[in-house]
Amino acid sequence: MMESSVSVCPVPFEQQPINEYQELKDSWFFSWATLDWGSYSRKMAWIWGWSWLLAGPVAAASFPPQKLVGQFMLCGGAIASVFMILALLRLYLGWCYVRERLTNSTVFYEESGWYDGQCWNKPPEVIARDRLIVTYQVQPILQRLNKTFALLALIFCLGSLIWVFL
Repeated sequence: MMESSVSVCPVPFEQQPINEYQELKDSWFFSWATLDWGSYSRKMAWIWGWSWLLAGPVAAASFPPQKLVGQFMLCGGAIASVFMILALLRLYLGWCYVRERLTNSTVFYEESGWYDGQCWNKPPEVIARDRLIVTYQVQPILQRLNKTFALLALIFCLGSLIWVFL
């Protein structure tokens, strides 16, 4: 009986790209990007809303809400959006890392510590499986995050335009 090349993979379980993908997909924070649009939007709105706890006082120090309501709202919204951008950036970088690990035909891994790194060449069936996962699972997540970044950029541009007229 011949063993499949997957079963003789020398890469430790937690460092195998397929398992890194599964761990990311199942994690509390990174799974947000896999949710349906409504749930994903609510999570992003939740971050933005809670960010106002810090953004509101900072904006109020520069623009008193009683006198400069528009500037206060735009400034506070922009500051709160920075926290959302940081969360999105973390999501994006995590999913990009997994995409790279799945896409590469060679897997770098550490056997027991940082000093003994090795490389393993994926067999063709593992390469095909991993690239299918990237195409149908990871790329749509990264596209969603890119769309979110684009929407935030558009909102910042609109806010800047509104600021000029205040």
